[in-house]
Amino acid sequence: MTQPIPYGPGIDLETAKRIAAAAGKEADANGWPVVIAIVDSGANLVLLHRHDHAQLGSIAIAQGKAATAVKMKRPTRLLDEAVTGGGSGLRVLALDGIVPMEGGLPLIKDGAIIGGIGVSGVTSPQDGQIAAAGVKALEEASS
Repeated sequence: MTQPIPYGPGIDLETAKRIAAAAGKEADANGWPVVIAIVDSGANLVLLHRHDHAQLGSIAIAQGKAATAVKMKRPTRLLDEAVTGGGSGLRVLALDGIVPMEGGLPLIKDGAIIGGIGVSGVTSPQDGQIAAAGVKALEEASS
């Protein structure tokens, strides 16, 4: 049985800025007006970036996705799939403060969760694509 990923020290602002910039570049390249949220390892907001013309509702959703990725230690896409699958997967909907929509990813450095990224504003798979660009920037900086 594999051990769960531990929580590490929270992400610093400079690292959060690099991740958000990479995610924002992906959104800009596709013309997608989104909100990008970066939270620390305690699910506290570190950085919020709202593109011009991004819908206001995406502010809370992006923060929720980022916090969910940290709290649940997994991509929110997995929770999205559980709900979509129905049956016992619908129990996810009863979890307070959990956003079960693709677009949230944990940020992992040195084998520990240092935060999460959440994106909202386009389709869930597109939000996930943008978040993945942010994660990639963290991985490249860590190698």
